[in-house]
Amino acid sequence: MTGQVTVIQTTLPGTWIEAEVGAFAQLILEAGGSCVQHAPIRSTYQWDGKIESDEEWRIQIKTNASSFETIVKVLKQNHPYEVPQIIHWLAEATEEYANWIESS
Repeated sequence: MTGQVTVIQTTLPGTWIEAEVGAFAQLILEAGGSCVQHAPIRSTYQWDGKIESDEEWRIQIKTNASSFETIVKVLKQNHPYEVPQIIHWLAEATEEYANWIESS
């Protein structure tokens, strides 16, 4: 059997140190996230008519459906970017993992 979990993804500035990213992750956990993972990445994108390439942190949040709206609200209120990337999707997961997400 399988279950579903909600995955929310955003990015944070690459200039942030690990402690700042950890504090942001703690904020998300307090808002209802079950698991927050972060990793350094390089993003290439268009902004104000120019192509940019910067180091960032990818933040991926696993949560249940009932916490989704609260987490997105907290992201919007606390995100340092003018237009933050906030994307989400439902993911299939093992029944055990989906049950843990639902209960945490």
